[in-house]
Amino acid sequence: MVLVYKTNINSKSKAQQTEKELNKLLPAETWNFDLEDCDNILRVVSENDVTKILKAEMKKFGIEIEELPD
Repeated sequence: MVLVYKTNINSKSKAQQTEKELNKLLPAETWNFDLEDCDNILRVVSENDVTKILKAEMKKFGIEIEELPD
């Protein structure tokens, strides 16, 4: 499944700062940012719905995410 989130990450440097945490949090998933989109998209490809854990963990780092509908 492809999960798409709106984020408050608005720069490449901020995205790079979260890279290590995302890799630890989502070791088996593929993910990427689309900062050219107006919603500063985070896309995650996963077999499981990781929304709940992703929201909780990213909030610890001041990153807000909101799942967007298909």
